[in-house]
Order: sequence, then structure tokens, then C-alpha cells
Amino acid sequence: MARNPERRAALVDAAAVVLAREGARGLTFRAVDSEAGVPVGTASNYFADRDTLLNQIDTRLHERLAPDPAVIEELMAAPKDRSLVLASMRDLLSRATRDRTGYLALLELRLEATRRPALRASYTKSVRRELELGMRFHREAGLPGDDETVALLYLSVLGLLLEHLTLPDVLTGIVPDADVPDALLERIVNTIVPEGRPNTPCGTLQGQGTTP
Repeated sequence: MARNPERRAALVDAAAVVLAREGARGLTFRAVDSEAGVPVGTASNYFADRDTLLNQIDTRLHERLAPDPAVIEELMAAPKDRSLVLASMRDLLSRATRDRTGYLALLELRLEATRRPALRASYTKSVRRELELGMRFHREAGLPGDDETVALLYLSVLGLLLEHLTLPDVLTGIVPDADVPDALLERIVNTIVPEGRPNTPCGTLQGQGTTP
């Protein structure tokens, strides 16, 4: 049976909405059909099972949350110092905030991966690939710090996004400017990323990782 790629993408986007709103237990083919506004049975014609659908959501969301090549080109025209790392992290924060549903769906995928060994294996591979891409980008751009710097940024920004997109009031009144994620992001970068830049030659840049 022929498959329509535009309809497949629309179904996966609808599935991401359901996953973010209802969690993995609410992610049924019927719910996806309803969210997409298509006849009952459409999603089951496109995806063999829930594991296939979950993997498609992973792939689709990394595409949606990927940095704009034009933005990367503009960023890379700036000096290769800590301020560029901050600008890059601000772009990531902006992308995740604009597509809050997509990022929440990624968080739900993490939780579901703890229950599904096959999803855990594929999702671990997916996230690790993005992290390694970010490390490669950092090295080839000649940005200050090393792979450990990028790993620490990954862990810290992941925590910031988790709080900001789920429980933004947790730190209010405890940490100064807790309700201003950009201010927290600047502190994270200034704490983790050293000043200056390493003596690393620039190579051909392939772009950043998608998201923590």
C-alpha cells in the first residue's frame, strides 16, 4: 500500500502532541487518528506497532528541534569565545521553549525508554549521537573547553529545561532570577565554560546537536 510522506509526518506530529499531553499510556493509534483528524485506522496503516511509532517520534522531534542552518552561520561569524557558547545555548533554549510540546514529548520518550528495552537502546543511541555531534561541533569551531565541557553543559542545560518546561516555580524565591531562564543559562555557561579558546584548528562544521 502506498504511503503519503506528508500524512506520515502529520501523524507523527499528532502523536507527539498526544505523547506530551497524555503520556505514553495515552498514545494509542486511535488517539493519534483523532488528534490528526483522520479516519480511524489511518495510523495503524502507517506504523506497524507502538515501538515503530515511538522511534518515528524520536526522529521527527530531532528534526523539528534542530538548529536553523542560517542561525548557525550567523553565530559562527562571531568570535569563538565563551560568548558564542552562550549565544548557542540561548538558541537551544529558544528552540525548546518555542516547541514546548515537542520537548515535553522527548521527556516522555525518556521515561518510556525505562520501560521498553528496545526503545531504550534506540533512544540512547539517538541522544548519544546528538551529544557527540555537539562535541564535534565544539572542537571543530575552536570553542573554549573540551568534550567534558560539552558534557557538563548537556547535563546542566537538560536540568534547566526540565525545570523551566515542567515546574518553573520550584526555584522561585530560592535562587536569584530563578524565573528568568536566560539569566540562569548565562550563569551555567560562565561557570562551566572557561574563558579564552583552545589551540584547536577549525575544521568543516557539521552543525550542532539538537537538544539536551
